[in-house]
Amino acid sequence: MKPRNKCDKEGFDCTGGKMSIDECLEEANKPFHRLSGHFQKECGNNLSRLDEVIKFAQAMGYKKIGMAFCVGLADEAAVLEEILSQYFEVHSTCCKIGGPKKEDFDVPKVKEEKVEILCNPVLQAKMLNKKETELNLEVGLCVGHDILFKKYSKAPVTTFAVKDRVLGHNPLAVCYSSYLRKKYLKKK
Repeated sequence: MKPRNKCDKEGFDCTGGKMSIDECLEEANKPFHRLSGHFQKECGNNLSRLDEVIKFAQAMGYKKIGMAFCVGLADEAAVLEEILSQYFEVHSTCCKIGGPKKEDFDVPKVKEEKVEILCNPVLQAKMLNKKETELNLEVGLCVGHDILFKKYSKAPVTTFAVKDRVLGHNPLAVCYSSYLRKKYLKKK
C-alpha cells in the first residue's frame, strides 16, 4: 500500500511546480538538510534515533540540550538524560511543572475527588528557554501539549518519543500489525 500522492525517491514534484522551495534554500535551514543527508550517506540506516540526536547536536556545536518529558515516561527520561549527559549539559522539565490544577483551567478531572494537575507545556518551554538550551527533545508529551511546547520553545525541537499508552509508545504498530490495520481501516 503506497500513499495516495505521487512523491517518490526520484523526487517527483506532486505540486506541479506550483509551490516554491525557497525556504529550503535559506542559509539558516541548510545545516539541517546537510546533516540529515550526511548521516544517511555516512551511516546508512544504522543509526538509532538516539545516535542521530547525539551526532546532529555535536555536528551543530550544541552544548545545551533540553528535554520536555511526560511524567508517565519519567523513568525513560532519566535514562535518556543520563546518556545525553555524557555529551551535553542537559536540562529537563516534567510536564506537571508549576502544578496548575485542572479545575482552574476548566479541564475535566478523571477522578473528581482527587486533586489533578494539568500538564504545562508552555512553562516547560519557558523553563528551557531560560536555560538557553540549543536543542530541545520531546519525550512523550500528549497530542496538543507537544504542539504548544513547539510553539513556545525558542530552540529547535525534535521528537524523541511519542506517547501511545495503548501501543507501548509505538504508534507505527498500527502500520505493522495486520490486526491493528484491520481495526482502524474502515470498510467502504
